[in-house]
Amino acid sequence: MENLARKLLTADEYFTLEESSDVRHEFYRGNLFAMAGATRRHNLITNNLMVILRGKFKGKPCEVYTLDMRVEVDEYNHYTYPDLAIVCDKRVFRDKKETTLLNPTVIVEVLSDSTESYDRGKKFQAYRTISSLQTYVLVSTNYKNIEIFQKGQDGHWTLFEPNGEGMLAIPSLDVSLAVDEVYDGVEWEEGEGDSKVL
Repeated sequence: MENLARKLLTADEYFTLEESSDVRHEFYRGNLFAMAGATRRHNLITNNLMVILRGKFKGKPCEVYTLDMRVEVDEYNHYTYPDLAIVCDKRVFRDKKETTLLNPTVIVEVLSDSTESYDRGKKFQAYRTISSLQTYVLVSTNYKNIEIFQKGQDGHWTLFEPNGEGMLAIPSLDVSLAVDEVYDGVEWEEGEGDSKVL
């Protein structure tokens, strides 16, 4: 992500710019960052997750928002666009336009080569300050791998990975995902797919 700001912006200036922009931007402590376009593989994975989760939420008070829903990370004066944001409680938004979610239960990031270190590092650090957040999900685009970080009652985060049958539980949503379904339709190059590419 390239820093596009020449001066530090206020949050209100950011919202004004974002309303008229054709490109989404993340905002961090006065700095504006353009979001890169997603690859076909990234889109397939994100769409698969959206369809799977919406199907599992029938009759439940959960909603799934795609990457156009902004999330506020207040402590860091930070606004992001996760690939998916899920809320299973009364939805709280920053304003009447309902474009900035304040209380996600789960955030999903589909990793790309250019953002993986940020998604695993500073972004996850910032997300952990959101009191409503219970689960952070990272989905690889280079091989079949999903990591679920679940917050415990003591506030500590624990990593969960798929079991031997390729199923992965998301305790905060009371659902399980089949890894193969998440990656349905994804085409792999030689050396990718089932084994991790280091």
